[in-house]
Amino acid sequence: MHMDKKTRIAAIVADLGARFIGLSDEIWDRPEMRWAEHFAVERQRALAVEYGFRVQDRVGGLPTAFSAEYGHGGPVIAILGEYDALEGLSQAPGATTPMPDPHNLTTFGHGCGHHLLGAGSLLAAVTVARYLDATGQEGRVRYYGCPAEEAAAGKSFMVRAGAFDDVAAALTWHPTGYFTARQWHSLAYVQARFAFSGTAAHAGVSPHLGRSALDAVELMNVGVNFLREHMPASARIHYAITDSGGTSPNVVQAKSTVYYIVRAETTAEVRDLYRRVTDIAEGAALMTGTTVDVIPDGASAELLPNDALERLLQSNVELFGPIGFTQQDQELADRYTTSLPEELIAAHRSSGTATHAIAESLQTNVPFLDTARPRELVFGSTDVGDVSWVTPTAQVMVQAWASGTPMHSWQAVAQGKLPAAHASLLHAARIVAASAVDLLESSDLVDAARAELSERTSEAPYVSPIPEGTVPPPLREAAERP
Repeated sequence: MHMDKKTRIAAIVADLGARFIGLSDEIWDRPEMRWAEHFAVERQRALAVEYGFRVQDRVGGLPTAFSAEYGHGGPVIAILGEYDALEGLSQAPGATTPMPDPHNLTTFGHGCGHHLLGAGSLLAAVTVARYLDATGQEGRVRYYGCPAEEAAAGKSFMVRAGAFDDVAAALTWHPTGYFTARQWHSLAYVQARFAFSGTAAHAGVSPHLGRSALDAVELMNVGVNFLREHMPASARIHYAITDSGGTSPNVVQAKSTVYYIVRAETTAEVRDLYRRVTDIAEGAALMTGTTVDVIPDGASAELLPNDALERLLQSNVELFGPIGFTQQDQELADRYTTSLPEELIAAHRSSGTATHAIAESLQTNVPFLDTARPRELVFGSTDVGDVSWVTPTAQVMVQAWASGTPMHSWQAVAQGKLPAAHASLLHAARIVAASAVDLLESSDLVDAARAELSERTSEAPYVSPIPEGTVPPPLREAAERP
């Protein structure tokens, strides 16, 4: 990208920035859980329409998924956004100790920065639209408002529905505690509820007549815990008992449900591990004389890197330079750094994810792209993974909070409306918009990214990790209502 393009894109972001910072703050103030992001969708959709985008609602049939497209002809470049929050993370903005936000009527909070992510991505899309108008060139930019990234796989259902079939390439970003265009490896996952049904009985008078669903849940958990020794070292299994069957110990529980998340490095590995977990559930039901209903809730594939798109993002990281944090930003970030364990800060600052040691709370240099260094395996998951298997995809990680701040923490929530977070949003919009323009103006860049994707998937093409017959939770719940 030439300097005149840089100047034009920077000017557009500067002109629109305050509007989208306001959008981000509004969504921070009204956190919504997965599949229920109605306020966020309403606000983002309204802005997209105002800026001349053509909107499609309920993408993939999902109530809180939408797309907004601008332009004509040429390739479609997608920019991905998110907006869901997390439970149990209500936190007063700017506070340096854990305390719930007194204005938040829920327990929810934006501990993963999705209020920034969605607003920044939409700003990038609008910036591209303004650029297309100014230059008169062909091409389409399409913003995807994606629901339920947090343990719910909104994009995976969108991919399954074919929402990205005509997309030439996809770009996104994520707020975090470091700045890099280098993509990490993530884990594929599947999640499901195991609902056991038995027979109620008086636990003292006639226990022999009861068949305990809670016993089945406990035996399933024991079986899975023994499985841990016999699964890949990088795999992870988590569970929560969501229904213990009641509060009366003198009644044999007739109903009980446990919710499992199974993760592994590849979709094939996670599919095999999930099968073994399901076998254990059926064994627990057999042992207790109960039945089990397996209700898959969603799944995501592992991220598939794209070197060509990473190099493109890196070129614009270098073009726009450091994020531009102020001394006051550094001083505020230092206050959060002191609330973190030293070992966490040390591990983060030497992380392969950060690509180099970070010596301060907020990064002031331009990260380099160390392609010789092995990609770090991050033991989390993201539904961006599914998009990356069907169209070339890359994301830039842009620092929005103090180095060492864990995602899904009160510290991340507290920093979500600080000037540093706003600077992150604007910088991400510049980088993503510039990269999208580069793709629209160079078929060679698109061809290289798509050729790389074809090569990476030639021996193992994409297969949706979502178990067959799985209905997206909001549609299933709507069908179950009387």
